[in-house]
Amino acid sequence: MKLHFAAMLAASALVVTPALAQMSVPAAVADATRPAKDVEKDASRKPADMVAFAKVKPGDVVMDVWTGSGYWARLFSDVVGPKGKVYAYVPAETLSFAKNGLDTAKAITTEPSHANVEGMSDPLSSQPPAQFQNMLDVVWVFENYHDFHDPFMKQPDGKLVDVDAYNKAVFALLKPGGYYVIVDHAAPAGSGLAHTNDTHRIDPVTLRAEVEKAGFKFDAASKVLANPADPKDKGVFDPSIRGKTDRFAYRFVKPKA
Repeated sequence: MKLHFAAMLAASALVVTPALAQMSVPAAVADATRPAKDVEKDASRKPADMVAFAKVKPGDVVMDVWTGSGYWARLFSDVVGPKGKVYAYVPAETLSFAKNGLDTAKAITTEPSHANVEGMSDPLSSQPPAQFQNMLDVVWVFENYHDFHDPFMKQPDGKLVDVDAYNKAVFALLKPGGYYVIVDHAAPAGSGLAHTNDTHRIDPVTLRAEVEKAGFKFDAASKVLANPADPKDKGVFDPSIRGKTDRFAYRFVKPKA
């Protein structure tokens, strides 16, 4: 996750437009300028609870990994405010099947109230140079971590993602005390990585072990998006369960020493 680091250095020199403001988490969710397509997802994603769980605060530098439509990037943008920065990160591995992903990410920054957002793309496994480490306050991944293990996630050179290298890159980019927050669909206990590509789920125990292997410490879990009634035998896009899967949210911290 090499990124365009020159842009990161320029974060403190961000030009603030009059429309760019800082909001509390509830105010960000209630913002009347949010796109209707974002608001429609609120019931399933419970954004006020999840942004609070991520501990995003005013002035933070946040990375929204695989930003998609920009749902979370916009919310984070409102919360971090004019002294903060949000990187809408698009894995280079996704550009072969989602060619407009980077354009969508870059378009967010043209919205007057989200000029503190920057779209960017690089391979997930790329490592940041030493001078650009310890720069981020929060790295956020929503419902996509499991995909990093899948065969369709090929890097530009044709190789698959090295998930261990990716987690190490996140560790390097975060400041000591920074948070790595992952929300994903739970697979049956003990299934490991067996269902990342068919039902798009991952065993929480396996995910936690991978992240801790990179040096992170487990900090907290949230059950806000949990659904014990989910039988976990269907794909997450199945109409009968879509938006109602059993999801877990884990927050990890980079140790200060």
